[in-house]
Amino acid sequence: MLDTSQSSPRIRGMFIGGDWTPAARTFDDLNPSDNSLYARIPDGTAEDMRRAIEAAHAAFPAWSGLHFHERARLLLKAADIWERRTDDFCAAAMAEGGGWHGKGMFEAGYVSEVFRSAAALCYQNIGEVLPSEHGKFSTATRWPLGVVSVISPWNMPGILTARGFAAALAVGNTVVLKPSEDTPYAGGLYFGEILEEAGIPAGVFNVVTCSREGVQAVGDEMIENPLVKAVSFTGSTAVGRHIAAKAGAYLKKACVELGGKDSLIVLEDADLDHAAQAANFGSFMHQGQVCMSTEKILVHEDVYDDFMAKFLARAKKLKTGPTSDRDNVIGPLVNARQAERVRGLLEDARAKGATFELGGRSWDNFVEPTVLTGVDGSMNIWNDETFGPVAIVCRFRDEDEAVRLNNDTEYGLTAAVMTRDEARAMRLAGRLETGMVHVNCQNINDEPHVPFGGVKASGVGRYGGRWSLDAFTELRWITLDRGGRHFPPVF
Repeated sequence: MLDTSQSSPRIRGMFIGGDWTPAARTFDDLNPSDNSLYARIPDGTAEDMRRAIEAAHAAFPAWSGLHFHERARLLLKAADIWERRTDDFCAAAMAEGGGWHGKGMFEAGYVSEVFRSAAALCYQNIGEVLPSEHGKFSTATRWPLGVVSVISPWNMPGILTARGFAAALAVGNTVVLKPSEDTPYAGGLYFGEILEEAGIPAGVFNVVTCSREGVQAVGDEMIENPLVKAVSFTGSTAVGRHIAAKAGAYLKKACVELGGKDSLIVLEDADLDHAAQAANFGSFMHQGQVCMSTEKILVHEDVYDDFMAKFLARAKKLKTGPTSDRDNVIGPLVNARQAERVRGLLEDARAKGATFELGGRSWDNFVEPTVLTGVDGSMNIWNDETFGPVAIVCRFRDEDEAVRLNNDTEYGLTAAVMTRDEARAMRLAGRLETGMVHVNCQNINDEPHVPFGGVKASGVGRYGGRWSLDAFTELRWITLDRGGRHFPPVF
């Protein structure tokens, strides 16, 4: 079935201070299915970002001073507008980001709930009353920070961009957003359209796009500018380390959600049909380009052969090709650099003795679903996040070995456990060094109101629900003395 809806969007400029602002030059935004031109995008500079930050700073007093329910209403209106434009976003995510139609529709449906969940934050408890030894009325209260810089990734440009800024807006901050240069429309300028239509006040939400060549200068401005009070970043661990270190040097808050090398553990009592389907989805959805993707499948030796037969049979059915054909569940990797990187990991594994149980072929930006066995720690693919449609399958003897294999990584984002014994799964979950564990489901799980994040090299902080308050507010201790505090007579 051919999809003919992947037309180019109308690009009106960057969104700064409530106006659509052109840049001095543009860069080419390519469709990864065929490397054709999708759109010409404004190539913003550090000066453009500085103007956006100044606009956000100027808008902060009025926005933070709004009654909470007025901010909630605007976010709910944005949710409704987003929902009405579902097909527009899906088309952009497919053409610009290389996503399968099903992934685009899921993402489009999810983002409206991110806005609604953020609106609910406006009604959350914003403080506590504390006991006081002096009889004071003692409170700990939450206050918005000011300008928040948001740097969002290309793999889930809708969900991960919305998650990065919606809660920040809800609690009274203003935002400057720099989307990935690979999805500058779906992950950036499209949000400007939505919030403009919703009636966001000028300067409250700003979008500055830039080319890969301009990322460092624009990104540095987003962290170093003294008007910026916090940084929200989702992306690679290498970049996240740099951003967190720079934010720390400037004593600014940073909430960073980074990469993963996530395992799915299949115990000997698991439902193997369910486990094979879950592993298939977790490994290959969106070409494995998800921080939560199942990259290692750890299978108990007693059920290894049966599981592999079921898993490979499912994986063989997945078709690879351009997203314009909706029968192709596996689309392209986002760009030629990423495709070449995955090819390099596969070639290294092949040279060092890994067995290719399925796949291994690649062309242009495409890599077909690939399943490897015989992988060990000498191979780069055992240690590095693949971010491609590749799954490693490894057998284990007992729970201790499964835990060791799962924890043998610098990452710690998600883990999954397949078993009919929930009590056993809960005991095992306590031994896994990850921020999230899913029992009898695969690794790719998220909901707008849950504490999403990892440990170790997978990030610092949590997004979602009331846990976002820690990232996007500051605490103040405020007391009212009512005559109970006495001072030494000498004073």
